[in-house]
Amino acid sequence: MKKVQVLVRLKPGVLDVQGKAVEHGIADMGFESISGVRVGKLIELEVSQDTEESRKQIDELCTKLLSNPIIEDYEIRES
Repeated sequence: MKKVQVLVRLKPGVLDVQGKAVEHGIADMGFESISGVRVGKLIELEVSQDTEESRKQIDELCTKLLSNPIIEDYEIRES
């Protein structure tokens, strides 16, 4: 089995409401030097075969289920 990670983040310029909430919480805790917080999601998958076909399937999974290509970018990381 091979582990694959998919990192999904909002595209630059898309308002990150969750990131802003975390940023306000950080400021409320007194950490004023931290800003520009963006929140994403990390999805871990196990792939039984490392083939070109499995890579295409993961890419299709990302565009059709794991991310919204209109507002999000994704990155596939292989371990």
